[in-house]
Amino acid sequence: RLPGSSSVLLVTNLAQERLFVNVIKPQNSSQVKRVVEFPLPSVHECIVSPGSRFDCGRDRLLSRAECEDRGCCFSPLPLSPGPPWCFYPHMYPGYRLGPFSPTERGQAATLTRETPSYLPKDVSTLSLEVMELNADCLHLTVKDPSSQRYEVQIPGVVPQSKADAAEVLYTIQYQHNPFGFIVQRKSNRRVIMDTTVAPLLFADQYLQLSTMLASTLVSGLGEHYTTLILDLNWTSLTFWNRDMAPHADVNLYGSHPFYIVQEEDGFAHGVFLLNSNAIEVMLQPTPALTWVSTGGILDLYIFLGPDPQSVIRQYLQIIGYPMMPPYWSLGFHLCRWGYTTTNATRRVVQHMHEANIPLDVQWNDLDYASERRVFTFDPLRFGDLPEMVEEFHKRGMKYILILDPGISSTSPPGTYPPFDDGLRRDVFIKNATGHVLIGKVWPGPTAFPDFTNPETRVWWDDFIKNFHSKVPVDGLWIDMNEPASFVQGSVDGCPDSDLENPPYTPRVVGRQLNSGTLCMSAQQKLSTHYNLHNLYGLTEAYATHRALMNIQQTRPFVLSRSSFPGIGQFSAVWTGDVRSDWEQLRYSILAVLQFSLFGVPLVGADVCGFGGNTTEELCVRWMQLGAFYPFMRNHNDKPNAPQEPYVFGQKAQAAMRSALNLRYSLLPFLYTLFHHAHTSADTVARPLFMEFPTDPNCWTIDHQFLWGSSLLISPVLDEGVVELVAYLPPGTWYSLQNVGNSFLLTCLYFPKGQPFYSNGQYLLLPAPLDTINVHVREGHIVPRQEPALTTTASRLNPFFLTVALSAGGWAWGDMFWDDGDSLDSFEMQKYCYVVFIPIKLNGALDGLVLGGLQVFGVLSAPRYVIANGEKVQDYTYHTDTMVSLFRLLLLFTVQWIL
Repeated sequence: RLPGSSSVLLVTNLAQERLFVNVIKPQNSSQVKRVVEFPLPSVHECIVSPGSRFDCGRDRLLSRAECEDRGCCFSPLPLSPGPPWCFYPHMYPGYRLGPFSPTERGQAATLTRETPSYLPKDVSTLSLEVMELNADCLHLTVKDPSSQRYEVQIPGVVPQSKADAAEVLYTIQYQHNPFGFIVQRKSNRRVIMDTTVAPLLFADQYLQLSTMLASTLVSGLGEHYTTLILDLNWTSLTFWNRDMAPHADVNLYGSHPFYIVQEEDGFAHGVFLLNSNAIEVMLQPTPALTWVSTGGILDLYIFLGPDPQSVIRQYLQIIGYPMMPPYWSLGFHLCRWGYTTTNATRRVVQHMHEANIPLDVQWNDLDYASERRVFTFDPLRFGDLPEMVEEFHKRGMKYILILDPGISSTSPPGTYPPFDDGLRRDVFIKNATGHVLIGKVWPGPTAFPDFTNPETRVWWDDFIKNFHSKVPVDGLWIDMNEPASFVQGSVDGCPDSDLENPPYTPRVVGRQLNSGTLCMSAQQKLSTHYNLHNLYGLTEAYATHRALMNIQQTRPFVLSRSSFPGIGQFSAVWTGDVRSDWEQLRYSILAVLQFSLFGVPLVGADVCGFGGNTTEELCVRWMQLGAFYPFMRNHNDKPNAPQEPYVFGQKAQAAMRSALNLRYSLLPFLYTLFHHAHTSADTVARPLFMEFPTDPNCWTIDHQFLWGSSLLISPVLDEGVVELVAYLPPGTWYSLQNVGNSFLLTCLYFPKGQPFYSNGQYLLLPAPLDTINVHVREGHIVPRQEPALTTTASRLNPFFLTVALSAGGWAWGDMFWDDGDSLDSFEMQKYCYVVFIPIKLNGALDGLVLGGLQVFGVLSAPRYVIANGEKVQDYTYHTDTMVSLFRLLLLFTVQWIL
């Protein structure tokens, strides 16, 4: 019996050379007889090195007889994990490539199978289209021309234009029978992809494509609990969004079927499969990988770089550049599930201010909601929520609360407008029989909005607007949007169908696609949930971003747990329910760097951990690392010990305060990095290999990272450590350690400037509990600002420059500055961009004052310093470092005379 089908497969060995297969439909349907010839492979065809075997039984476990029935080779090996026992022979039968003909976007050809594959409902005729989008991007699609299948459209993305063929960085060659293609880099003839190594398979619910890889240095393919460089030793990764706390070997909250390969000589390339169905990727040490999807089409993009940062830029041209965040969102955020009243929430804010610890944004989890129903607030415990929010605003702070997608369905009719109006406007996902599908989340039985429906987005906008008129929140936190449900499929179960029980199910948590979520047969405006599940968080983020933008007329802030390519246009992402332990502290760097590759620069983990009790040392180290997450929020679960900074001892508080002050002093620099991410698709937090692609030592480092190209962050990630082994790439690096306690007298927020002259080596650095090692790269200028308890206050403070001279005595830096929250300030030319003399000026720069300058690499003491033509009296010189304190408008010239 065929898997997931009632059809019967009759196999008769009529001759030693051929196998004939009849597929018979049961009862009340005419028998459809298909004669399929599977040549038995010769001994020579089965001579394949173990590392180069490609699995002939991904869809199910096969016996020797079943394997050979498919015309495949069977050879057991005593390795686990290890090569497949059943694998394809050389030149396994597949599709035949027909002649190409021109199209508006490129060229197209037909792929045909002479005999059906071993898969149920396979497609015998396919349409191949090859498009040269630009010089560094190749786009291929494989579709069923006889059937309309779901194709992903990422919101907010403009289609790319066709390239000039003479300029392209690649060549593509084809194997006609069986079909495959080979993509090479034109400059050095390196093979980027080679799909001739295993057959292309295309059935209704099973699509398979294998390729060789150019090296073993593969990153991406998230969201998973992995190292930065993926393990290719016969591992598999599943893409199916799931409410699952991060740990190894499971599918997590997001799906990003994109990878980048370092080619070991500074070159890099990337590959993106635009497909929203459940996907499994098999990695093997050949090196090679195999894509298997349960539906949709094969929509493949290949990015030629040639360097890693160019690969990410090309990828983001397809999925959309990230949003420009509001300035305040780069400050410190504090949250907990368990702030049970407005007064409890107020006390947290008051304690933070009394401890002189910066705090920009206070959050509430679902505690605020009446009976856990969104768009409400509890009249007893949170009855004065609007007044509390206004109090925070008067302090210069912001306020955010959680907004889950599940809408309670059990309130008496007429008492809960979100559900009543949603029914009237037909905005909820339906089950296979056309009735509203009911799952179960925090408020109990719930309906789920269908964000692919335009009317749903209007309804969502209306209810956010109505709630915002009462509680003027500054942003929204959209959680549980995989979507998550506490029952399998629905409270009524799911029908027995091929969508609920497909012929092939990737290795998902719960072993069924509807585990912990909705029925696959559920109906949405665009398609079934089977096709749209992985897009739920993206479509909700798009709707929420649009609603806040319409209501506030300022830059929206949205935080999403679920993600899919393109979400960086609309939302920040956090890494979910991490545990309070050292392993998860280390993992958080990998997660942040992964999302940086995925076009989501505004990302962070729950500082000090969400699950379990933290310790003082762990929380100090996590606050130090978190100070360099692009998005920094301390968040804690209800049953755990408190972990707000003020609950710890004075030394711990001082270390946390120091880390936050360092972050706040660097916010002008961080904001500038986000400007470049928004306008040029640069990365913010980036792996070392992005900046040093020719340095072999940087290829695999995932315990250190960079902010832009200027700052190297080397955090302590292990308990009890007071010294740290860190790698410094070639060049001169200056330590950015804090010293002293008085800002004016000892320049607290400025570094010592101790230089390290590295040939590309590991150094042992001191790392006491009050220190995180941060180094400034030679040749860079970092704009900074005196910190304060909020960004509202810090934005009014003087600016400072940290200058790290190169050996040749030069340095460069820039700063983007605007009002911090206006829509499209760059596009509307309402900004100032400074390269240390302004090249564009308007009112955005008025009142900005330079309060000081530090220059690293001054080899001898200056006789005097001149600023805008006048001698500066208040300057100091220490070995290699000159510090001048003065107040100048940002149009300035500074000289020092040796």
